[in-house]
Amino acid sequence: MNRYDYIIVGAGSAGCVLANRLSKNPAHHILLIEAGKTDKKIEISIPGGYGNLHRSSIDWGFSTVPQKYVNNRSLYLPRGKTLGGSSSTNAMAYVRGNKADYDEWSKLGNKGWSFDEVLQYFKKSENNEDFNDNFHGNQGPLNVTFAKDFQTPYAQAFLQACQESGIPKKRDYNGADQLGASLFQFTIKDGKRHSTAVAFLKPVMHRPNLTIITQARVSEILMESNHAVGVAYQKFGSIEKVYASKEVVLSAGAFQSPQILMLSGIGPREMLKKHQISVKKNMPGVGQNLQDHLFINVSSLAAQQEGFNHHFKPLNQLKALIKYLVTHKGPLACSALEATAFFSLNDGIQPDIQFHFTPLHIGDDYVSDLYNTKTYPTYDGYTIAPTLLKPKSRGFVGLNSNNHMDDPLIQPNFLAVQDDFKVLISGVKKALQVSKAPAFDSFRKAIIIPQLESDTAIIEHIKKGLETVYHPVGTCKMGNDDMSVVSDTLKVHGIDGLRVVDASIMPTIISGNTNAAAIMIGEKAADMIVAQ
Repeated sequence: MNRYDYIIVGAGSAGCVLANRLSKNPAHHILLIEAGKTDKKIEISIPGGYGNLHRSSIDWGFSTVPQKYVNNRSLYLPRGKTLGGSSSTNAMAYVRGNKADYDEWSKLGNKGWSFDEVLQYFKKSENNEDFNDNFHGNQGPLNVTFAKDFQTPYAQAFLQACQESGIPKKRDYNGADQLGASLFQFTIKDGKRHSTAVAFLKPVMHRPNLTIITQARVSEILMESNHAVGVAYQKFGSIEKVYASKEVVLSAGAFQSPQILMLSGIGPREMLKKHQISVKKNMPGVGQNLQDHLFINVSSLAAQQEGFNHHFKPLNQLKALIKYLVTHKGPLACSALEATAFFSLNDGIQPDIQFHFTPLHIGDDYVSDLYNTKTYPTYDGYTIAPTLLKPKSRGFVGLNSNNHMDDPLIQPNFLAVQDDFKVLISGVKKALQVSKAPAFDSFRKAIIIPQLESDTAIIEHIKKGLETVYHPVGTCKMGNDDMSVVSDTLKVHGIDGLRVVDASIMPTIISGNTNAAAIMIGEKAADMIVAQ
C-alpha cells in the first residue's frame, strides 16, 4: 500500500501522539515514518541508563558549528533516533513551563495558544500519580510521577539550601505557580521510562489502520503545484514514494523538520539556490529563529559517598543493576536529575534561570565528557546547573548539502547577545550562594567549579564549560509575520496539505524542559486535524 489519509514524518514526542489520536478513527489510514529503529534497546526502559544512550545507535549525535562566544567549541546535540524520539533518550523531566510563555504566543497573534487554552491538552495526555486538581490530568496515557523509591540525601539539602537563599520550596512547579524549588516530576511508570512510544504508540500498534515504518529516512515532500501530496523516503538503499490524500505532517523535530522542508524546495531562496535545490516556495523563516536552553555546572565535592558517582563504581553498578532487574527499584529506577528550581532575577512572574540539580560530580578539568558517564570521577559530589531559560540570541538551521543523508547545518549563535552572558553570570552567582548555604554544610567538602568567583573567572568558566540542555525549538515558527512558517493551526503558509507539529513551531522557547510542551503540541494538533 502506498496511499494513506495522513502521513506523519517522525515518531518522536509529538508524532507518537498524532499516530495514536488520528488512528482512533478506523476510517483514517495513517502512516508513521521513523528514521530510527524500534525502541528495543534495553537502556531505554531503565531510567538510570539514559546516559548510555548518548552517541549510541539511537542518537542522531548532531553538533553545532564552532561557537564564537564559547571558545569556538562545537557543542554536541543529542537527539533521539528511535520510536519515541527524544522522549526515549532524555532525562524524563516533565515540565510545562510558565503560564506567561503560552500567553506570549497568544499575544503574538496565535489564536488558541494561551495557557488557559492549552491547559486542557496538557491534562489530556497526563496520568499524574501525585496531583489531582484543576491543573492535572489523571486519565491520560502518559504517566507522570515523582521518584518514588530512591533519592539521595543531597536532594532535600538542595531544596533547603534554596529556601535559605531566598528561593522558596514548591511542591508542584506545574501547578498554579512555577517559581520555587521542587523535586522533579518524571515520565516514569513502575520504575520504567514512559516515553511517548510506550504511552501512546504501543497500546495502538494493533490497529489495522496504523502502519509504522522504521529505519526509513524521508528525502523530500512530494509536491503538485502548492500542494503536498506525499513523501519520498529511503529504506535499505532504495527510494520509495507514498501518498497522502489528506495531509502530510512533519514531526521530525527542530533540526530536521526545517531540513526536510528545505530539501523539498520550501525555504530561504538563497539557501536553496546555494545547494542547487529548485525553489518551490520562498520562505525566509524556515530554519530561522533557533533557540535552546544553555547551562553551566557549579559542582561541589561531597564529604559522603551517597551520590551517583558512588553508584558508578563497577561493583556498585552491578549491585544496582541486579536490584533493578529483580525489583525495578534502586538508583537505576530514577533519573540522575533529582530536583529543580525556577526563579526570577528581578522578582518577575516569569523565571530567568532554572537550576538542574543532580547528585553527580562531572569533573573539574573541562576535559570530562558530560555525555559519557565513563569519564566521570568515582569520588562523590553534586552539581547545580544554572540554565538560561529565555535566551535573546537566535540561530538557524541550514543545509550542508542537498543530500538528505547529510546532517543539517546547525548554527545556534549561543551567547551572541551580551544579555545572555549577564543572566548566566547571575545564575552562577546564585548557584554558588545556594552551594554555600547551611543546608549543605554537612555534605560539602569543597566547591570546585568554578574555582574563582569574579565576573572574569565566571565568564571564562562559562566559555570553557557551557553546554546545551538540548531543547531546540523555533525553526518553523508559528505566526503571521514574514518570518513565520506555520499558522496557528500549524499549516505551512502557502502550501496545502502540509503541517508541522513538533517543538519547531514554538515562536519563543518556554521556561523549562520542552518535552511536555512538545507532547501538548501533538495533542492540540490532533484535535485541530480531526475537527477540520
